[in-house]
Amino acid sequence: MDNLEKHYEPNNLSDKIALGFTKFLRFLADTFFKKRYGHRAVVLETVAAVPGMVAGMIIHLRSLRKMQDDKGWIKTLLDEAENERMHLMTFIHVAKPTWIERVIILMAQFIFIITYAIIYLISQRTAHRIVGYFEEEAVRSYTEYLHELETGKIEDEPAPEVAINYWNLPLNSTLKDVVRVIRDDEAGHRDVNHQFADLINSRKKQKFNKKNQIKKENQEKILN
Repeated sequence: MDNLEKHYEPNNLSDKIALGFTKFLRFLADTFFKKRYGHRAVVLETVAAVPGMVAGMIIHLRSLRKMQDDKGWIKTLLDEAENERMHLMTFIHVAKPTWIERVIILMAQFIFIITYAIIYLISQRTAHRIVGYFEEEAVRSYTEYLHELETGKIEDEPAPEVAINYWNLPLNSTLKDVVRVIRDDEAGHRDVNHQFADLINSRKKQKFNKKNQIKKENQEKILN
């Protein structure tokens, strides 16, 4: 359970902006969906599948432009996007959204694609931190969902076939089993994106320190 409860404390303005943005979206989700966890999952997974694809595309194009290796980031991000897409495919069978909800999903996806792309182009560190915090909230939401299933407040049901095939689950698996594996996926995405943000932050610090060192050496040469 400790791994599921992990939280990255914000260390700078970028982190605080990312956390504030995430809390605002969580407030909207709580207000609109309340305890309709299946429907909440459909919308959230639609949004969650965006960052990996957007970030992967931007890094791919930058790698081509600069003719530099991506250090494995593209595959990791695209795998994340595919995994989130399969979460969505699973909950489509569970929640069976109405046409109105599908319209809302399309609107949310369109807005978030543009918003996240802009954020990523401005600050990769903030963008990955946002996803890290998104996934922290996702883990909490799925933990609450699982509790409702285990206590009988939400009726358990057989796992969708798409989920059984994707995660290689036993044929007698139920929705509880699906929520558990999806929650584990989200915990993994949380850790990866926080690590990416930390790595970018470390690179920025190294570059800043290097510039200061060069500046100091040049000043010493002038004085000598």
